[in-house]
Amino acid sequence: MRVVVIGGSGHIGTFLVPRLVRGGHEVVNISRGARTAYTAAPEWQQVRAVLADRQQEDRDGTFADRVAELRPDVVVDLICFTLDSATTLVGRLRGEIGHLLHCGSIWRYGPSRKLPIAEDSDSAGPPFGEYGIEKDRIARMLKEETAAGGLLTTSLHPGHIVGPGWHPTGPLGNLDPAVWHTLSAGEPLRVPGSGAELMHHVHADDVAQAFQQAIDHRDKAAGEDYNIVAPTALTVRGYAEVAAGWFGRTATLEPVTWDEFRSSTTPDHADSTWNHLHRSQCFTIEKAKSHLSYAPTYEPEQAILESINWLAERNQLDLPNPLTTHPA
Repeated sequence: MRVVVIGGSGHIGTFLVPRLVRGGHEVVNISRGARTAYTAAPEWQQVRAVLADRQQEDRDGTFADRVAELRPDVVVDLICFTLDSATTLVGRLRGEIGHLLHCGSIWRYGPSRKLPIAEDSDSAGPPFGEYGIEKDRIARMLKEETAAGGLLTTSLHPGHIVGPGWHPTGPLGNLDPAVWHTLSAGEPLRVPGSGAELMHHVHADDVAQAFQQAIDHRDKAAGEDYNIVAPTALTVRGYAEVAAGWFGRTATLEPVTWDEFRSSTTPDHADSTWNHLHRSQCFTIEKAKSHLSYAPTYEPEQAILESINWLAERNQLDLPNPLTTHPA
């Protein structure tokens, strides 16, 4: 089949595009720039690259036509963030393709009520923030589209994506690299909240696996949405303790108030921490396992360690002490 991947040079596409080529598909990657994938793979030589600025072409009303004119059998949309953009694409592809897959987010759910959070349940409160609200609206629209007999769609909702090539969401729920300096030095880590708040990561290749499986199990995936995360989640405390151990250190957590925490970091880092810890999410993947035979390879700490090792090898982290533990 001809599979068009929108935004295939990013986190997920780095692993998904080579998987699709190995699966025998003809792959077209639509990307804004000429940036290469995070990790090299020979399969990219067989991929057709199409340059397009999705945001600009959405404003011009031309992007959906561009996708349709590539005559795909399947479209994987990894960079859709608004209901208007999703609705326009669905309207143009209805009757033209066999399957549209959308990359959502676990932030389509609000703060946890009971754990683990399952699809189509009252396990979490309503989403908040523009990003989470829009992802939820898109997922609901897609489900309604397929239920009404329109375009066959599937939405997959990854957790906090990690892997080689970029900074992971750290133990404080933000991207501040200073946390790795603190843990590697064995210094006290200032933590707001109780330390029992949860984050649910997932390796980018496991997300790619889920998309590939959804394509291969189209009939099962039709009109469905799936949580795509690692088999387990980490608490703030547990994450810090495991990560400190990678440097041969023991984590020392220093409880602070939210006001104290905000005064010690940037507004962006503080907001990210609050957004992650306030949600305190952990998800079940039973539906994806049952429908798609989803079988994640990585536990969260394995995926995060791989990312930290990649950054450390390239001197992209300030580490007083080196890693004593390395990916298997």
